Amino acid sequence: MLEGIFFVIIVCLLFYIKDIKNREDPRIRELQEKTWSLEVAVEQERMNKADSENHAKISRQFLEDERRHSKCVEQELIETQEKLEEETKQRKKVLSQKKSGEVRLGHIAETLAPFLDQFDFDPENCCFMGKPIDYVSFGDDEITFIEVKSGNAQLSSKQRHIRDLVKQKLVSWKEVRIK
Repeated sequence: MLEGIFFVIIVCLLFYIKDIKNREDPRIRELQEKTWSLEVAVEQERMNKADSENHAKISRQFLEDERRHSKCVEQELIETQEKLEEETKQRKKVLSQKKSGEVRLGHIAETLAPFLDQFDFDPENCCFMGKPIDYVSFGDDEITFIEVKSGNAQLSSKQRHIRDLVKQKLVSWKEVRIK
């Protein structure tokens, strides 16, 4: 019989423990869920922090790369500008030399013009002036102003003005006496 009483006590204890477990389970589950939620939140925060740090690192690297690239482009621009300036100086120098050579050739042509076949006037009757008109030819029937040009040379504005005055017959004679 003692055995029966022990059996009843054990069964009662088991029911009592089961009842306690059933009453504590919701609180335990709730605490476990809160713990789990907190662990998940902490892990997400760690991942977010790691992502932010990674993003910041990538951004810093990108900015550094852009700075380096910008410096390279700036240096290339400076070098290109220097080359352009040097090339411009060289072209101006060559152009100046070419124009100078053309001017010298023009002066030589002016000097030699009376002795060339294209010159339709008697060199003996021509007087070299040089500026603004190269020659004045004193023929038997007329006086002619002669301007010698070579290549693609054009009349200067003063030479065009003189030409226009002659064409309009606005040429006169003045005698000046000095005592």
